[in-house]
Amino acid sequence: MTELSTRFTRALGVRHPIVSAPMAFAGGGALAAAVTRAGGLGLVGGGYGDPAWLEEQFDAAGDQRIGVGFITWSLRKSPSLLTNVLKHRPAAVMLSFGDPHPFADEIRAAGALLVCQCQDMEHVIDAVDAGANVVVAQGGEAGGHGALRGTLTFVPEAADFLARHAPDTLLLAAGGIADGRGLAAALMLGADGVLVGTRLWASKEALVKQRHHQAIVEANGDGTLRTRVADIARQIPWPKGFTARIASNAFTARWHGREDELEKNVAVEGPRYRQAFAAGDPDNTAVWFGEAAGLVHAIEPAADVLQRMVDDAVLRLERHGGATLS
Repeated sequence: MTELSTRFTRALGVRHPIVSAPMAFAGGGALAAAVTRAGGLGLVGGGYGDPAWLEEQFDAAGDQRIGVGFITWSLRKSPSLLTNVLKHRPAAVMLSFGDPHPFADEIRAAGALLVCQCQDMEHVIDAVDAGANVVVAQGGEAGGHGALRGTLTFVPEAADFLARHAPDTLLLAAGGIADGRGLAAALMLGADGVLVGTRLWASKEALVKQRHHQAIVEANGDGTLRTRVADIARQIPWPKGFTARIASNAFTARWHGREDELEKNVAVEGPRYRQAFAAGDPDNTAVWFGEAAGLVHAIEPAADVLQRMVDDAVLRLERHGGATLS
């Protein structure tokens, strides 16, 4: 079986330099376990913090070596979530969208790797200052929450900074990476591996409604936008500077650009949104995928996705140089 050896795989003892993004509500224990079994590292999405749900997902992962990710500004409201999760001895804890410093010592003391997802160079500098073992450079192509930097320029800039200031810190690329071309490109840009969201959101193990999966298969990369409307409808106070990339649909057509009106009517529109999401309605709620939608043509097992990514990346790297192949 083809494998890719990079600093990341050697440091973590995995076969492939692929990590599943800890997608809130979609990245559960079954997906995390499937990615780990397939040779990568699976992360459970801690989201906004539901302790019972997190326990269920770690149970679902069984004895597989997995990690977990949290929305940092939300975790600060319930820091006991981290303490409880660390009892499961996760391989890694990823913090995104906030200051990692308050949690860094506890994560290290538990023997987990500290992974910091970053959306700009200021975030990268903060992550290094917090002692991150792994930095994720997330481009704006990514589905879900993020910012504006593009993956193609952000990853090499982050790689150069880490080479100068924190050479032992590993780098993962995220945002629009869904196949072997993206994996090979990330390695050539200076990353040690990739964090994959949208392509694994479109996997059989992901906790995604069937009609939402159908929507991504029917979409292309033009069919998303960055917007605040989902957070307004859910009444989740995301910090300024972060928006969500979601599918363009009837919900976004109705409210994107009319955010003030949505806020005034949220008492009515919020319950409508939540009901539509629970029902798996692909038109009247947010559907959480990114620009990599144009590279998704079927809903497949996570193991098939990973192996195809690696096989294709190997062929391309053999032609152009890069990672050691084994």
